[in-house]
Amino acid sequence: MVILTLLHPQHQTPVRQWQFLTESTIRVGRSLDNQVILDDLLVSRHHLELHKIELPVSRGSSQAQPCWQLVNHSSNGTYLNGRSVSQGLILTDAQIQLAQGGPLLQVQVRLPAPARAEATIEEPTQALIQSQEQADPSLHPAFSPPAVLEATRQPCSHAGNAIENLFCIHCGQPIRVEQTVRQYQILRVLGRGGMGTIYLVWHQTGLIPETGRPLGKLQVLKEMNADIARIPKARELFEREARTLQSLDHPGIPKFHDSFIEAGKKYLVMELVHGQDLEKRIRQFGPVKPPQAIAWMMQTCEVLNYLHNRPIPIIHRDIKPGNLLVRTLDHRIVVLDFGAVKAVGAPSATRIGAEGYSAPEQIQGNPVIQSDLYAIGPSLIFLLTGDTPRRFKKSDGQGYHFNLQGVTTIAPSLRRVIERVTALEPSDRYQSAKELAEALARCL
Repeated sequence: MVILTLLHPQHQTPVRQWQFLTESTIRVGRSLDNQVILDDLLVSRHHLELHKIELPVSRGSSQAQPCWQLVNHSSNGTYLNGRSVSQGLILTDAQIQLAQGGPLLQVQVRLPAPARAEATIEEPTQALIQSQEQADPSLHPAFSPPAVLEATRQPCSHAGNAIENLFCIHCGQPIRVEQTVRQYQILRVLGRGGMGTIYLVWHQTGLIPETGRPLGKLQVLKEMNADIARIPKARELFEREARTLQSLDHPGIPKFHDSFIEAGKKYLVMELVHGQDLEKRIRQFGPVKPPQAIAWMMQTCEVLNYLHNRPIPIIHRDIKPGNLLVRTLDHRIVVLDFGAVKAVGAPSATRIGAEGYSAPEQIQGNPVIQSDLYAIGPSLIFLLTGDTPRRFKKSDGQGYHFNLQGVTTIAPSLRRVIERVTALEPSDRYQSAKELAEALARCL
């Protein structure tokens, strides 16, 4: 029996767990045909395999001890107990990290109770590692890992790495650093928009004493475009996003790390949340079943409830599937992009919102907290149909509303919730995120 537990990257606490009683091969990766699916930026489609094998417990004994052979298939690398491996043997508890800075799995190998009672292990049980630098098949109990790579004394050439690797499989350092901004090493562009560019960065904080490998964090660096920075309103929104994120503390909101000005450019550093936004997810895999769509929107309501009940309530103003990410760690929703946030009661002459998802009063530049709730309706339509919500908008002479008659994937009870939350007048909608979440729960 083997137990795999996904650990939280900071707290090392269990997030998800898989137990395998009879399997002889366990596949781990991003693809849906794996037994352990980790939807993460750094995880390959078929990242690694675990193969069950048996080893003699001691010389002269007919009993065999089960162990697992790890085989890496990813060019991003796999680390067993902190060391880069191409293959490795796991006899007892160990840790596997999928790529530098990637998800961390705790491995527990357990004998069946009868076998555990009868076995007499004369040699110390340990995780044996067959590294890429030095393959040692002897399985001798006195095995010890090779010394730290010479890269600690001379520069590493990064030879043998696949072109898409972020980190060297030998020294653990970033292979290609496009630019360094203060202490943040830019590894790649994650996205570009009208306001700025978003980068994936590596922030090294030290070295692991046992191995000499780098210790640090992958983070998100948001840079404001120089031409946009000359627009006072754009600067105001960028600075507002930084102040807002710094004041928030909720598991469904990326954590703020830093903000600064360097060479005349404004920067914002945030937590990197591994996962996939709902827009990309639906485009890739198609519509989801109502229970899943409802669960995601209820989780979104939890975040909105937190924002709307701050001492000074905050309106997000850009709720849409593209800004709702399913986090790999626990498959819960994280709300992204706080570049359009606005405090309730603050004057606003700016019209911000996504077509098809924005409430009428928000389009007119007068958002209220019910404007955020309005966006839940078209988001549900997209999740359940895979079509743009605009396709279902009809005019009744007084304004536009969503006509869902004949959409078989949306039950009447859920259709009524969508109709109410997207009513033309904010006073006719659900008045709080909590009230909306309760209405959605009744549709399950």
